Amino acid sequence: MQSDPELKRLHWRAHHRGTREADFMVGGFFDAHCAAWSADERILFDALLDEQDVDIMAWAVGKAEAPEHFRGPLLDALRKLDYIVVHK
Repeated sequence: MQSDPELKRLHWRAHHRGTREADFMVGGFFDAHCAAWSADERILFDALLDEQDVDIMAWAVGKAEAPEHFRGPLLDALRKLDYIVVHK
């Protein structure tokens, strides 16, 4: 776990969404990408965490169009879904 207090806060918010599915998706995305984020990307991710889980998940799987301010590299990476570990 990171020692950066801001990353700790974002980690907690990403992994405690309210549903197991959102925890896997948003938390997994955070774990896979947070180390490379700039300060602006952290701010954008923090804003994303203020959105409803159903909206974030719909944007990630392409069922709904994300608001303009979320469109870009962060959302493109979220849409790849390559960060989700499937246990069989």
